[in-house]
Amino acid sequence: MAPKRPTGAGALDKLTALSPAPVPPRSGELYAALDLGTNSCRMLIAQPRGSGFHVVDSFSKSVQLGAGLEKSGRLSHGSMSRTIQALRICQQKLKRNNVDRMRLVATEACRRARNADDFLRRVMNETGLHLDIIEPQEEARLAVVSCAPLVSRNTENLLVVDIGGGSTELVWIDLSDVPRSDRPQSIMRLHQGFKYDAAGAPAARVVDWISVPLGVATLRDQFNDVDDDAARFALMSWFFEENLSDFTPYHDTRPHEKFQIVGTSGTVTTVAASHLGLKRYDRTKVDGLHMTTDQIDRVIRSYLALGPAGRRADPRIGQDRHALIMSGAAILQALMRCWPTDRLSVADRGLREGLLYAQMSADGVLDDGAL
Repeated sequence: MAPKRPTGAGALDKLTALSPAPVPPRSGELYAALDLGTNSCRMLIAQPRGSGFHVVDSFSKSVQLGAGLEKSGRLSHGSMSRTIQALRICQQKLKRNNVDRMRLVATEACRRARNADDFLRRVMNETGLHLDIIEPQEEARLAVVSCAPLVSRNTENLLVVDIGGGSTELVWIDLSDVPRSDRPQSIMRLHQGFKYDAAGAPAARVVDWISVPLGVATLRDQFNDVDDDAARFALMSWFFEENLSDFTPYHDTRPHEKFQIVGTSGTVTTVAASHLGLKRYDRTKVDGLHMTTDQIDRVIRSYLALGPAGRRADPRIGQDRHALIMSGAAILQALMRCWPTDRLSVADRGLREGLLYAQMSADGVLDDGAL
């Protein structure tokens, strides 16, 4: 299973492609972003506010769209029906909030399924929603944009990791030539394709990126036949690391004092919440948290000690994630093992937030102030 990578001299530029000029928005208009992944359907409806946005409504549902896809190459009838039920709720929320400006996207499951076009036609017929299947490079770019507010001004080399249900995107960014005070804003501007800002200072530079077609659902499915819990976890972690061998920064083992990893996914936030001992999830305590490798390993060891039955009953993990947490943890542990840092910045944000930032920034409705 080969990772998806750019080809040709201008391939990395696809990460920063310019969007068509939008129709000017109305004052106070709401924006929506929907992310249909391999495991979940998520949507945010938000209003621009300052250099960010205020969430007006949201939706998140585990639909398991990619269930059985690894073996059949097709989306199953049951998976499609579950997903369409969730999308009907999204359509009702969009209508109720009078949202006109929206970006609705599908990712890895629809990229891989042979019957994806038929499914999206059915979605349109039954819900009126038009979903775009986006390429891995756009998914990676938008994940990076969403994490801009969490980038330290001291960071010179940045790795953003988005662990999804069907794939994991990694983007390595060089900020060393960007003035320290402008580094978070420079990340935000990546979607605009600028190599220089208005004052002529260098912008953030994408060194390399990779989309590994292994996420929490697809990696789990690769090792479903391994009965021993600990052995399955070790094999998943090793297998994921093997799929990183073509990623250029993987071979850079020099110490980086100004290196930062930002991780965004349900796996990362679940591990963070477990580390904090939260009985009920609190985004304000998780988003922006810094965790050490030792703290991450301690949580993962506690998951292994619980075993499948214990994880199923653990309220820190939740019913929607207990079957996927160990494959996600295997990916996370492999990533922390590979690069010269012992700290991870936790991001409770991702593709939806990136979609909103990109739409609002392109429309010019965000303040160009400090993040």
